[in-house]
This record gives sequence, structure tokens and C-alpha cells, in this order.
Amino acid sequence: MNVRRSGSIANLDTLSAEVLPVEERGILNEGAFHRMISLERKRTERSRKPFLLMLLNMGHNLQSDKNGKALAKILSTLSLSTRETDVIGWHKNNSEVGVLFTEFGLDDRSTILSTMMIRVSDTFRQNLNAQQFDQISISFQLYPEEWNHDIPQRPSNPDLYPDLTSRDNAKKFFCMIKRIMDVVGSALALLLFAPVLLAIAIAIKLTSKGPVFFQQKRVGQYGEQFIFLKFRSMHVNNDASVHKAYVKQLIAGNAQSHPGNGNGSGVYKLTKDSRITCIGGFLRRTSLDELPQFINVLKGEMSLVGPRPAIAYEVQEYDIWHRRRVLEAKPGITGLWQVNGRSRIKFDDMVRLDLRYAKSWSPWLDLKILLRTPVAVVFGDGAY
Repeated sequence: MNVRRSGSIANLDTLSAEVLPVEERGILNEGAFHRMISLERKRTERSRKPFLLMLLNMGHNLQSDKNGKALAKILSTLSLSTRETDVIGWHKNNSEVGVLFTEFGLDDRSTILSTMMIRVSDTFRQNLNAQQFDQISISFQLYPEEWNHDIPQRPSNPDLYPDLTSRDNAKKFFCMIKRIMDVVGSALALLLFAPVLLAIAIAIKLTSKGPVFFQQKRVGQYGEQFIFLKFRSMHVNNDASVHKAYVKQLIAGNAQSHPGNGNGSGVYKLTKDSRITCIGGFLRRTSLDELPQFINVLKGEMSLVGPRPAIAYEVQEYDIWHRRRVLEAKPGITGLWQVNGRSRIKFDDMVRLDLRYAKSWSPWLDLKILLRTPVAVVFGDGAY
């Protein structure tokens, strides 16, 4: 038997509650179980109570079980380790059974997970024969996960987001159209703006010391990192602590708006930033500093339309529900936020716009946003 862990959970005292045989509760089909995982994530966003997903994989043994004896034995054994309120279903049809353990507290997380692993493995060891026991692989996934941005790999476990995978598979044709739009659009933009790119590069080199491009690790879809490109608009070797402090206040909803460029109310952005070069302010107001991001789009790290890519230290300050903006859509150069006031919008409202885009996305919506973007750039509403 293989046991894997990828998180921790709390108080398991309620596991001793009266249980019903799994056969009487029933086992959800794959689609229904995936919807339950999605629903529990949203409940956790509000209640802040974590849940634990246990996955039991018997692989070939389950698939070759023609008469269902192996499955019946597993389900019978599960009833000894689960409560009546726990949800059991197919995480992968005829291959992997999942159990959602919900309504836990937050104390003694690592200790309780170890207790859970021992409890479940002992239960299966006592109720299955040696051959069945050796073929079982059990993993535990905790939500919310602890995102570690010191490594470039995806910090969000796909097992906890099967609904997003199903959604992408259902929109595979539209996703292909979106990628074609990204490749064609970014390639044409790089060709069209080639003289402008060259002129900006020369201007940056003549007015300040340092490289032409600003490169920074950003957080892409599913939390994977990539190297984000912009024209450098700041002096090199500057102190980012001021920006980090402001971002922390912004996400917490405590940031004060600053005077903008004269078009309407203030903006939620640092406007009097001594780190910005003489030409950098112009590049930012006109969004010309973002032209190199077409390279990110061409490489597939970004899209023409989507949420703005987040900085790692920004994501560390996110509330649980904020993470959905980097999970549900690939980051983009422009999006609903950019064409609806940009930095004049509070952070929570920006996230809501990103989630609205992810939910209603289509190639036609992308086209509408792309057509509105030049107007937003020309008038500079919210840009600074």
C-alpha cells in the first residue's frame, strides 16, 4: 500500500461518530463528485474551515473487477473510516475513489494528518487481504493548500480542481481559437510595432543606466511562474519595499487612493514614485511599457486577454477566494479590468471582474475587450 500526503488537517474527533455503510449512502458519479469538490472550495472560502480530500486508487485492480467484489470490499471498508456526513464519489470513473472529509477545525494540523493516515491505513490493512492491500494507493490533499512560490512548479494540486479541467476540456475548441488569436495577434503586433519597440529601446538606453527590458517572475495560471517582460521604466537596483507595503494594504482593502492624471477620481496605485525614470512615466501612462508582453503571449505564458499576471509577494497576501483569479484563466495583456477603469478600481472589485471574465469567457468576449482596449489606452483612464 502506498500512502502519500500533500497537506494537513485538523480535529478528527468527529470521525468516531456513528457511520452508515457506504453502500447505503451511495457513491457519487464523477461529474457530481467534481461539483462537490468545487462547492466545498467555495464553502471554505467563506467559512475558512479546511477540508481534506482522500483519494484511493486501485488502478488496474478496480478496472478488471468485472463482478464488483473488489469495489464492494473497498466501499465496505471505507464505512469504517468515514462519517455519515462525508462525501464519497468517483474522482476518476472506475479507477479512483475519493472521500471529502469536511467540517474540521484548525488546531494541531500536522499531528492530525498523521493520525488520519495511520487510521485509514490500519483500517484497510485489517479488512483487506494482502494482495488487495498492496495494490491500494492512498493520497491526502488539503484545501486550502500552502502555496510555495520558491519553486516554479504549480503549487495548486490538480486533484482539488477537477471541475476546471472538465471545463477546459468542454471548451477545447474555443481554447484552440483563443490560442490562434494569441499567436496571430501577438506576431502581428510585434511586426507592426517593431519601429516603436526600437525607438523605445534607444530612448531607455540614452536616458538611464541599465537593461532595456524589465524581467520579473510573475504568477501565471494555476500558480505556475514565468518570466514577465516589460520595458524598464524604473531605475535599476531600486527598493521594492514601498511597493510591497502598498500592495499589502491594497489587497487588505486599507490602501488610500492617490491623485491620478486628471481624468476622474484617484487611483489605487503609487503615483509619486521616485523609482520611475524620466521616460518611464510616459511609457506607463501610454501603456507602451507593456509592448514586450506580446513575446510572453507568443510563448504561451500569457494571452492577449485575461487577468493581469500577479507578483509572487502579491499572491502571498491573497485571501483564499482571490486565488481564483490566477487559477481560472491565463493572465493577459488586457482584460475587463483594463477597459473598466484600471487602477481606479479597488482590488476586490478587480478580482470580481477577473472571475466574471473567467466564467463568461468566449472568443467573442475577447474580441469585444480587444476592440475596447485602444480607447482605454488613448484616454489613459486609470493608467499611471
